[in-house]
Amino acid sequence: MKMSHSENRASVDELKQAMRDYRRIVDAELERVLPPADRPPAEIHRAMRHSMFSGGKRLRPMLVLMGCELCGGNQADAMPAACAFEMIHTYSLIHDDLPAMDNDDFRRGHPTCHKAFGEAMAILAGDALLTQAFELLASHLRGRGELIAEIAAAAGTAGMIGGQVADILSEGTQPDAALVEFIHKCKTAALIRQAVRTGAAIAGADAAALDAVTQYAEKIGLAFQVADDILDVEGTTEQLGKTAGKDRQAGKQTYPAVYGLPESRRHAAKLVSQAVQCLEPFGQKARMLASLADFIVTRTS
Repeated sequence: MKMSHSENRASVDELKQAMRDYRRIVDAELERVLPPADRPPAEIHRAMRHSMFSGGKRLRPMLVLMGCELCGGNQADAMPAACAFEMIHTYSLIHDDLPAMDNDDFRRGHPTCHKAFGEAMAILAGDALLTQAFELLASHLRGRGELIAEIAAAAGTAGMIGGQVADILSEGTQPDAALVEFIHKCKTAALIRQAVRTGAAIAGADAAALDAVTQYAEKIGLAFQVADDILDVEGTTEQLGKTAGKDRQAGKQTYPAVYGLPESRRHAAKLVSQAVQCLEPFGQKARMLASLADFIVTRTS
């Protein structure tokens, strides 16, 4: 018998507590694996830590750990990959905020890395985080070269970087539905999809389970970006921790620009519904991931 909406999801309070717990353990491990702030050359290590510990939901490492646990794996086995995903994500934010890109002064309510340490040090901090991410992966996923290659592809020109390039080149052009879909699948969804997939693969998921979690993650990755597009229109700078309204000012390709706000909300809700359907083979074990899909489109930052 099919479960009701409430039965196949964790409660809001359960999800909030789980997110706090995941953030705490991920932050503790990041504190352990990142170079100490006083290790020479200290300036680069302070810059890396400035951006890594300026807040954030830790969504991508959380998805790595949840994907692993869902498929019967051990959280400790997935923790190095979880940290690596947060390093990759943070490097992308540091570079995204640079004057040559989005030129933002604040991220998560704190001065961006280039405002706090200068442009040169910010570029190097991003480079260092990306490099250390793959050092972690190579050290802990021995014999899993194909999985490391998948992560690299999700972060590279076939994924996040490719989406960023298309995003930059399309600024000020006529809103285009196919282009928006391409940008968001690459820029945002690729790394989110790969986070869940990596956790499941580390757990030894079979082909059917791996496909199910991959489809789930693809949907929530797109839903996350639709929600981000909506928040840029409706949110405040205080809520977002970064400058609101910049997408429209820059003439970026977004869901609201193509479809308007009401249709964008409907599309996000549809993606969440599809994502939760992908989790049905896992039953009650997927309640937290189902609730996380809801959170992604109802968040305010």
